[in-house]
Amino acid sequence: MEIIHLVMGKANPDRMNGVNKVVHQLATQQVAAGLKAEVWGFTHDLSENYPERNFTTSLFRTSGKFSAPDQRFLNSIKALDTERTVFHLHGGWIPQFYKAAKALKKAGLKYVITGHGAYNTVAMQRSKLKKLAYFQLFEKILLKNAAAIHCIGASEVTGLNTIFPTDRTLLIPYGMEFNKEASPEASTSEPFVFGFVGRLDYHTKGLDLMLTAFAQHFRGNTSVVLWLIGDGGGRRAVTELIEQLGISDNVILWGAKFGKDKDALLRQMNVFLHPSRNEGLPSAVLEAAAFSVPCIVSEATNVGEYIKQHRAGFVVGNNDAPALGSAMNQTLHLAPRALKSLGKNAAQMVAEQFNWPRIVKQFNQLYA
Repeated sequence: MEIIHLVMGKANPDRMNGVNKVVHQLATQQVAAGLKAEVWGFTHDLSENYPERNFTTSLFRTSGKFSAPDQRFLNSIKALDTERTVFHLHGGWIPQFYKAAKALKKAGLKYVITGHGAYNTVAMQRSKLKKLAYFQLFEKILLKNAAAIHCIGASEVTGLNTIFPTDRTLLIPYGMEFNKEASPEASTSEPFVFGFVGRLDYHTKGLDLMLTAFAQHFRGNTSVVLWLIGDGGGRRAVTELIEQLGISDNVILWGAKFGKDKDALLRQMNVFLHPSRNEGLPSAVLEAAAFSVPCIVSEATNVGEYIKQHRAGFVVGNNDAPALGSAMNQTLHLAPRALKSLGKNAAQMVAEQFNWPRIVKQFNQLYA
């Protein structure tokens, strides 16, 4: 069997888009497991500006959302073995994928799709009328012709079934590379560091809730700081709220960090925060947990049940700044040994629940 992952972009892990990182890791782990996997990407820029990888990458130019697929793409799929090839599309509500899926079906090629959170209930409320129209014209056909639909969280299964009732969904979490040598570097002395990593999407990521909760409990407390690692269109709104709340001296905006630079900051955090209003499965939470950093997450992250089961941190309701602040205050006042225990549990959670070799085998069910 040959697995071809189809993405928008190049599956570059050194980007803020979490889909890039997940597809890169999935293809890497599949090849390491002896499977034949590669990545095909639709992009405006065909330059190979991404890190070295163990899988083949083929790039095809896209000139617009509803433009015809690159002729090179159409020629390439004609050369594939229809009996042994499966395409794995990554992302929902992408016009280029509708066109690609049409071409795949015409060529007699099988495909599956992962929405990466695009079909969960909250995501579908955004531009609701446009999505309803688009669904009837395009997405419904794409989903109907998919051999299987992979969901990464329970909220996506629920959301998908509101618009497309089906028994072809398969719920499988992402994996996470786990370094057994990793250990936290967070200091038990001041300052105590709360942290976040991800796109500075003010509303979706719940950054307004995070900043409000932080201000209510720690404004003026120089022994507590909040680190925001990432960038995005919401940066201006974030900086304005920081100033409005009077916590400029407590908050550090690090900007986008990748690789070892990001990991070095993650390992210095005492507690990781992710109060999103809408998520698929945030890889940043798993990265922090793998470094033995306790996590406070919202229910919308789809990680909450794992956090509860493994006692790896705290789970708060969606849109609940007071509960978030209370959980933050609680972790601040935990005894060092208790906080360390939460972190140890977090690392164990990743090792057990998000083990790539095991999850790669589960993905084989998706392609069957």
